[in-house]
Amino acid sequence: MRRYPLSFLILTALGALCAIPGLLSLAGFGSAIHPVLDDPMAGLAFVVSAVALIGSGAFPLVIEKLKENENA
Repeated sequence: MRRYPLSFLILTALGALCAIPGLLSLAGFGSAIHPVLDDPMAGLAFVVSAVALIGSGAFPLVIEKLKENENA
């Protein structure tokens, strides 16, 4: 079983949690969650933040993969 770095798991989970209200806001259902999310630009900010979190989580994963390749 492959072990993933804890930082990858945490940042990816936070990115997924951040993407949910962003996508709901962009789809027009943001006001059901919070009045601020009624603005589509708030949804876009959440989606951009989600992409940044997932991208940040990819760095430890790539470093771990490179360390595995170096030892093999």
